[in-house]
Amino acid sequence: MAERLAIKDTLTETRIFSKRVVIAAAGVLALVAVLLGRYFHLQIIDHETYRTESDRNRIHARAVPPRRGLIFDRNGTLLADNRPIFNIMVTRERALDIDVMLAELRTIIEVSEDDEQRFRKQLARHLPFEAVPLRFALNEEEIARLAVNRYRLPGVEVEAELVRHYPFGELLAHAVGYVGRINEQELEEIDRVNYSGTHLIGKNGIEKYYEAELHGTVGYENVETNARGRALRVLDHTDPVRGKDLTLELDLDVQRAAYAALGGELGAVVAVAPRTGGVIAIASAPSFDPNLFVSGISSADYAALRDSPARPLLNRTMQGQYPPGSTVKPMFALAGLYYGINTPQSAVRDPGWYRLGGRGRKYRDWKKWGHGWSVDMDLAITQSCDVYFYDLAHRLGIQRLHDFAVKFGLGAPTGVDQTSERPGVMPSPAWKQKALGQPWFPGETLSAGIGQGYVLMTPMQLAVMTATLANRGRHYRPHLLAEIDGAPVTPELLHTVDVPDPGSWDAMQAGMEHVVHSPRGTAKIIARDLGYRIAGKTGTAQVVGIAQNATYNSAALKKHQRDHALFIGFAPADDPQIAVAVIVENGEHGSSTAAPVARKVMDAYLLPRLPPPATSPGAGFAPAADAAPPVPVRAQDAAPATGATGERAAEPAAVPAGEG
Repeated sequence: MAERLAIKDTLTETRIFSKRVVIAAAGVLALVAVLLGRYFHLQIIDHETYRTESDRNRIHARAVPPRRGLIFDRNGTLLADNRPIFNIMVTRERALDIDVMLAELRTIIEVSEDDEQRFRKQLARHLPFEAVPLRFALNEEEIARLAVNRYRLPGVEVEAELVRHYPFGELLAHAVGYVGRINEQELEEIDRVNYSGTHLIGKNGIEKYYEAELHGTVGYENVETNARGRALRVLDHTDPVRGKDLTLELDLDVQRAAYAALGGELGAVVAVAPRTGGVIAIASAPSFDPNLFVSGISSADYAALRDSPARPLLNRTMQGQYPPGSTVKPMFALAGLYYGINTPQSAVRDPGWYRLGGRGRKYRDWKKWGHGWSVDMDLAITQSCDVYFYDLAHRLGIQRLHDFAVKFGLGAPTGVDQTSERPGVMPSPAWKQKALGQPWFPGETLSAGIGQGYVLMTPMQLAVMTATLANRGRHYRPHLLAEIDGAPVTPELLHTVDVPDPGSWDAMQAGMEHVVHSPRGTAKIIARDLGYRIAGKTGTAQVVGIAQNATYNSAALKKHQRDHALFIGFAPADDPQIAVAVIVENGEHGSSTAAPVARKVMDAYLLPRLPPPATSPGAGFAPAADAAPPVPVRAQDAAPATGATGERAAEPAAVPAGEG
């Protein structure tokens, strides 16, 4: 029994225990080393990283939008300023459940479907932790309700913002334009960093054309927040760079006079300074209130503007394309002198109609019995003789008419600093072949010669043409901008129309002066009590064609089918300071409808600047200057153009665009 009992080996047990203690201690030391290493890595090596992550939970960078530049007229009147409003801003990362938040918010204040739709669209493309606007322009009661219930709305803040305000509303809507919320297309085009915190952008007019200058540069600030994301304090701040202030060539008093002179009619007025190209007035009627678009126009309000038959959203000064009618006759008379086709004394016989080659269809004058047996250039301009310009156009040919008109900026955008300008049409054989795939007919040249047929111009183009006539061929680019932050803008001379004989300008201008100041002139109605001299030209442009043997009957036509009324002019005639173009849609007569509008615009600009007239009231009428004895040239004796036997006009010319 004793032999079976193992003998206890104390030495061996001690050795085994020592080994185990050493191994256990080594393991513990290794684990401690790992722990210390990890602690060193966290506290020393990655210290900045984790401190930044920690700060990110309580400190957030917030964009500080710049103040948008102000817009003034030439006299320093503020046309577009910035006013504070209070908006609801939502940060999705802090708002938790958006649907729950919106439902909760609706129990406190009103949130429309339009507001929610716009909010969700912007929310889908926002940057992380970027506040997105939900509702604009809260009133005091709504602000108070949100303040009391803010504990129920995590991620929702009421913030103040400067937004655009247009104190003169519809008066300058088309000229200055307006700002609106940034849409998806614009978001793809802009610098998103520079527009952080900005929700508005220029949509048209000056606001859009000079968006880069008006917007400025964004600033930033670091804000400490609590667990709910509410700002506690600003830690540091980088100021934004404000947008630049713009001063325009526009004169508010003249703009107001132009808009009032239209008297509720559809139409447009453009006034330009001939020596610089500065745009003094640019009125399109009817207009609209641009303030509706700033904070987001409602669907109902926008539908009313969009669907209105009067088309108030259409900028007629830039986008309205109209037949210019007889307003182009002074320019074409000058073309006859330029190319040596006519002299001021060359005359035609006007029995009330004209025939190509002396046979075929009759192209009638606006005056049924004609203007006499000897109509020279002066009388043709003064009384707007169509037959004279039929004959002149036939002998010049459409290509030379086109080439000369291009020198005055017709048939192409003027380059004015506005948006969506249309080019108009100054036709040529090449243009017709390209646009319509058809050859040019000689009869169409006659229509073009009196500003009808395919010829289309915007009121801005007419004003620039008039300014170039007033400036004796010096053609300036029209511009609304006068100064940027006080630095003047240099006028841009595009080119000069060099007429071989300087006396041609005198002859053309004399005819235009007689339009207003001669008892025979078509615009003599505006000469009464006039303290300065106007060189002008009336025009009436057909809207619908009239059969050759029919008579124009205004009473039988609907309002929108009646002729357009036009007038161009510059004043003072001997020292041009303003050139004006007027169109009154369906106004019928340029002499009685459009010319008085131009007179009021010129009065508003010139009377405060000119000394009192030395003549007595009523001295506005002046007899026509005696011209040299005309040399009779019968229209029927003109050589027919090639293909004259097959001529046709673009539009029926039975009642042409003269003054009836």
